[in-house]
Amino acid sequence: MATPLLIILFAFFVQFTDKAGSEHIALSQQALDKRAERNIALDSMDYAVSPIYIDSLRKIGCHIYHTSRWMNGATIEADTITIQTIAQWSFVEKVEMTRKKEQWTMKNDLLAMSNGQWAIDNGQKASDVQTELLNLHLLHEAGFRGEGITMCIIDGGFQHVDTLGAFSAAHEEKRILGIYDMTDDIDSITGETGNHGSKCFSTIAAITDDYHGTAIEAQYYLIRSEENLTESPKEMDNWVAAIELADSLGVDIVSTSLGYSIFDDNQFTLSYADMDGQSTRSSRAATIASRKGMLMVVAAGNDGNKPWHYIASPADADSILTVGAVDIYDSIAPFSSWGPTADGRVKPEVCAVGYQTTLINPVNNSVVKGNGTSFACPLIAGMAACLWSAIPNANNMEIREMIIRSANRYHSPHEQYGYGIPDAWEAYQHATHLPQISHPQQSATKLLINGELWIDYQGNLYNLMGQKKG
Repeated sequence: MATPLLIILFAFFVQFTDKAGSEHIALSQQALDKRAERNIALDSMDYAVSPIYIDSLRKIGCHIYHTSRWMNGATIEADTITIQTIAQWSFVEKVEMTRKKEQWTMKNDLLAMSNGQWAIDNGQKASDVQTELLNLHLLHEAGFRGEGITMCIIDGGFQHVDTLGAFSAAHEEKRILGIYDMTDDIDSITGETGNHGSKCFSTIAAITDDYHGTAIEAQYYLIRSEENLTESPKEMDNWVAAIELADSLGVDIVSTSLGYSIFDDNQFTLSYADMDGQSTRSSRAATIASRKGMLMVVAAGNDGNKPWHYIASPADADSILTVGAVDIYDSIAPFSSWGPTADGRVKPEVCAVGYQTTLINPVNNSVVKGNGTSFACPLIAGMAACLWSAIPNANNMEIREMIIRSANRYHSPHEQYGYGIPDAWEAYQHATHLPQISHPQQSATKLLINGELWIDYQGNLYNLMGQKKG
């Protein structure tokens, strides 16, 4: 259902020339500890924007939505007379309009979702098929479900995430560490106007009798950056603010099922040439986030059978995992957006189930099916969390490389499949130099023998290092 909205004021991004007077490193102790542990040096991007410049904006009556230390600027609300004055200031590099005044617009739900219950056969959980396509169930059965990993889901609204039964365990175990809003939407982030974030989050963290997410023992931050009824470049700046917040909180993995290319106001619409990883602030920020130690997992987009056709920003960023959509039989979903990037890099990198994905309906806690790379993306993010949990000494780029190298089309990448479907168990084997075990066709079983965890696979016992028992 689409609802009309009148945008009343302009939004602008104001970029500064320097960071005069900034003495504050905008990182939590957890983030600083992880930087030290992973040998990632601090630099000027870790310092907040100039408090002097921000104060100057406030003094002339500007409302500041948020700032960006990576892009060295602020997203503000101002009229055209005020912004002309700001543009003349000596410490202002440039100003850019990111949302236009007085525009009636409509924005529909991001993804379609079926209304019916998912049928469960043979005692299996509804989520098993999409997990098993990634061979992720073997990592789960070996005891790796994302423990020790901090994830962040940057998305639209998280309707009922505070009350939904599927998230009860996450709340009771205090694994939802914080919920933040980077938009200027007036409704509550857990309110009635948006639930795309809740659906995506369910594929990672939901637990019901019929459903288990891909990384149910991780910890999570939830951030809304997507404004419910509009599509404007301001949302990309919301997204940059969200990813910088994730960095400051010490997040390991970000899952974001958002993309930007076509806007309500055509003057802002991007072109395929802009999908080079450098042309938008959101794509540049995604690459910076990777350099800062986070594993970025981004949905490819749902324009494969539409005129746009290609991936959108920030899916074009370098050093991230862009995720396309397949069905449970490894057939590409027609809507899954195509690569490569405008500068010729392989996109998407990998695929997961995004056609008829099982997920939780935030309205009534039922298991339903949904379509979109939006749902394939968090499946891969959850897989990455489990793999990183199993190999805690790895860094984000090593985890990314393990996932890509395990994919079934690694030696013949395709413009829509990328490198194909990754194999969590193979990635784990390769990373720990395990003896080769053929791809499993049946589940492994955990056994505790004399206090030591063993995996019973096809009648043979293996320890967690892959060594076969006697």
